[in-house]
Formats: sequence, C-alpha cells, structure tokens
Amino acid sequence: MSNLLKRIFSGLIYIILFIGAILYSQDSFIALISFFAIACIWEFSKLIKLKNPIPYLVFALFVFFMLKHKNSNAVLVLLVTTIISSSQFIYKLYFKKEIKSEKTSSKLFLLIRYVVCSLSFLILIPFLNDIYTPSILIGILILIWTNDSFAFIIGKKIGRRKLFESVSPKKTIEGFIGGFVFAILASYLIAKQTQLFSTLNWLIIGTIISVIGTIGDLVESKFKRQAKIKDSGTVMPGHGGLLDRLDSLLFVAPFVYLYIYYII
Repeated sequence: MSNLLKRIFSGLIYIILFIGAILYSQDSFIALISFFAIACIWEFSKLIKLKNPIPYLVFALFVFFMLKHKNSNAVLVLLVTTIISSSQFIYKLYFKKEIKSEKTSSKLFLLIRYVVCSLSFLILIPFLNDIYTPSILIGILILIWTNDSFAFIIGKKIGRRKLFESVSPKKTIEGFIGGFVFAILASYLIAKQTQLFSTLNWLIIGTIISVIGTIGDLVESKFKRQAKIKDSGTVMPGHGGLLDRLDSLLFVAPFVYLYIYYII
C-alpha cells in the first residue's frame, strides 16, 4: 500500500472514530479524549525522555475536577496559566529560543503545561451551559481539518515563501493564507447551519483556529526538531503519532475555550 493510501485510510478511520464518539454520547467523547491524552502523554514523554506516571494521574484529576466544577475559580486560574504557558511557547518559537527541560521536575511541568492542561480544556469545550453540545466540537474539528487540508494543498501547489523554515521547512506563507481563507469560508457556512453563535463569533473562532492552530503545529515541530525526530509516534500510518495529528487541536483548545466561555 502506498504512503498516500495509508495516509487516507488511517485518516478516515481517525475521523470516523472521532466524529462517532462525539455524536454517540458525552461518555464516549470523554473516553476517546482520555485515550488520546494517554497516547499523547506517552508520545511526548518519549520525546522529552521522561519516564513518570504523574502526568497520567494529573490528567485524570484535572478532568474529574473540571467536569464537576466547570465554573469554579480554580478552572479559570488553570485556564489563565495554560494561556500564559502557551504564549511562552509562542515567544520561544518566534525568537528561536530552545524550550529547555533537563531536570525531571522541569520535564514534568512542561508535559503538564503542554499536553495535560490543553487536553483537559478540550474535554470541557462541548459543555455549553453545562449541557453537552457536540455540534460545537464538530464545528471546531471541521475548521481545523479545513485549515490544515487547504494549507497543505495550496502550499504544495503554489507555495514558494517559507513560513517558518527553521522548524517546518514544508510550510509556506501561501499555504497559511490559503488555509486561513478557506477556514473563514467554512466558519461562515457553519454559522449559517447552526444557531449556536453569531456569524461574527464563528468568524472569530475560525480566525483563532487558523492562526493559533498553525502556531501549535509549529510548536510541536519545534519540540520534534529539538529531539531530532521526524514523528512523535507510528500509531497512524502516513501521519505519525497521535500527537502529530492532534497538535493543532491540542494547542488551540484553551484559546477557543477562553473565547466561547469568557468572551462571547
């Protein structure tokens, strides 16, 4: 089987599994994201050479507490902390500074900030007014997949100028613009098909997803470049690891959660 066919086949299984779990029930959605979290923690642990069970336990505690106390001040503090941490990653990406983590304690803190906190907020996103609303996450996934797909297609067809060559040589400015334009178009279409948020709010969500999601992809590429590896894992033939597949969604989740629950 060619690499393209492997990529298409594994990608379809991933999409069907993801959408199916979201639509079936809130329990199946939480179970799937928890499985994704375990896989991402394991892959990132290998990437930074950490062997420790604490991140798995922290994720379980975070999810249990956040689902029970969605509107608590503690969740807000964790959200602000995660946003600040992500901003630090963006700063180090832009100014080409290494994200160092040599001691076990610093590696643990890095993993919890980068993977555990972000995936915890991903689980909270569909619970609008404490009611499980799967269409929110479906819309977000459509925007991420639209942005990624058209950034890849347009970048491959007409891409000339590199977006951030030091960490991702294949990404181009033309691809980024193409992904952004189609993500905005998809946002408009989603707004017309749903009654959740206004058209303006969906357009802003689309902008956040396109811009921050692309940065999240670059941040993960930076981690892999520092570790001198191509993929975070091999669980998805043609795509790499689950962390490779979820990097944009993982990074953008706290920002989208902030906009939906504290700005709209």
